[in-house]
Amino acid sequence: MTTDQHTELVGRGNREGADLFRSWFEELSATAEQGGQSAYVFVMGSIAEVLRVFDLPTVFPEINSLQTAVRRVAHEYLNEAEDYGYSPDICGYVKADVAVQLRKGAHPMGQIPTPSLAVYTNACNTYIKWAEIWERMYKIPIFTLDVPGTRQARMQTWRGDPDFENDRKYVAAQLKELIALCEQVTGIPFDIDRLREVLGHANVMSRGWSRVLELNRSRPSLFNALTDGTVYLGVANGFRGRAEGAIFFDRLVEEMEYKAAHGIGTLTDEKYRLLFVGVPCYPIFRRFNEMFTQWGGTFINSTYLWFASGGTNRGFEYNLNDPLESLAEGILISVRDAMDSMFYQDQVLAGMVDEFEADGIIYHPIKSCRTVSTGLADNRRAVMASRDIPTLFIESDMMDRRVVSEAQLKNRIDAYFEGLAARRAAA
Repeated sequence: MTTDQHTELVGRGNREGADLFRSWFEELSATAEQGGQSAYVFVMGSIAEVLRVFDLPTVFPEINSLQTAVRRVAHEYLNEAEDYGYSPDICGYVKADVAVQLRKGAHPMGQIPTPSLAVYTNACNTYIKWAEIWERMYKIPIFTLDVPGTRQARMQTWRGDPDFENDRKYVAAQLKELIALCEQVTGIPFDIDRLREVLGHANVMSRGWSRVLELNRSRPSLFNALTDGTVYLGVANGFRGRAEGAIFFDRLVEEMEYKAAHGIGTLTDEKYRLLFVGVPCYPIFRRFNEMFTQWGGTFINSTYLWFASGGTNRGFEYNLNDPLESLAEGILISVRDAMDSMFYQDQVLAGMVDEFEADGIIYHPIKSCRTVSTGLADNRRAVMASRDIPTLFIESDMMDRRVVSEAQLKNRIDAYFEGLAARRAAA
């Protein structure tokens, strides 16, 4: 491969991901300006596969909110929502979105269209109350897809088990109700062949994302799960079921396989391989990551890439010969898996330690999201009991810079790496 080809290939995923992300917001802005319809959805079960059949652009309020933090204006949106009457204690994503609605869709990335309907799952308890805000604001229909979760730790059921089959039928019946609602809202009849086309693109994306995660077991690691991974997540959600998303992940696999074959890592000098648990600290996103990379630490995987990927991480592929039933199965597996990532993650984390040869785990509970953060201290103890691995427990937030202390974080992180270095020297 020539030098020019090498330069074009390495880092291509980040460049193309950023371009796609911008184009997605441009599409949303155009929809808003033209008064077009849109569907508000969430990352843990967006059901984008169905919505695309009806040409409904998907708006992810979670992604809109985190972008205000990445662009360092979240405090303006949070203050506006709190002045309007929302408590400082509730989810920062919700408050930022409320401010976006109060501003008639004005957002740092463009104009957010108003919803024609909202579709969400029970993967997060906040989703349900959040959607009720839009229902009151816009008098729109809201649809709750109730996905049965795992009843007991390490007791998942699978195809062929009576409980699994009953759960799948339950989800399939709800999907038919959603299809009828989409027909009513859009006036577009359901097209099973269009669904097959969408599912085909989703299959390519899931296959690619699963392969990319697998390739990051390489030494050195090929991408940073905290920073680069967030770019890939944006594409996995915003372009799920679209041809552009399928092409992106095919090309991302090509890049990662090239980097693996040539020993090209995300860091020049990788010293520590880390796992990340929780949601990133977006108010100081770049600086937060630098506190780890300056010690030679890089994040090789995270629970965020697990629960925030909309199921793409599972590598599940739909059966195009039986699209509706297969879609119900895929939603059941992926949403249940997202819930497990928050409630039953200790065994998976222990497996990640072995699979990725991790040197440490960073736990990052946040003020804004009790769903993600509750139980992390107990989870940490369980993982440390099963694996001899140093962990760090640091608290901040994904949105609210008022509760983020960069100096305190740096002191804790520096001390952690000093401990890792001493441990390695002793070994």
